[in-house]
Amino acid sequence: MPSSRSYLDFVLDQLSGLEGVTWRAMMGEFVLYYRGRVFGGIYDDRLLVKPTASALAMMPDAPRELPYEGAKEMLLVDRIEDRGFLETLLEAMADELPAGGKRRREKTAI
Repeated sequence: MPSSRSYLDFVLDQLSGLEGVTWRAMMGEFVLYYRGRVFGGIYDDRLLVKPTASALAMMPDAPRELPYEGAKEMLLVDRIEDRGFLETLLEAMADELPAGGKRRREKTAI
């Protein structure tokens, strides 16, 4: 089931105290970025984040869930109503996220 735009809007409103939060629609879901780096996404109207060391420390009991079949596990954020927690979570995760950018495929000789 694709995620709703209203849920995306709610999450973005909760994160509105931070500059640099952006999103991109992808196959009915939404990938979320902070300062140009992917930190998580909205999948089936659930906020999932990458399991960085900071995220694991702040949410040690968070369920690990798959955003979609074949993907790596992510952490379910269940304190979605707590703006302060969400902002602190993203700030803590920021330096641990890999730099964004387009991946280039390596060419192989035939």
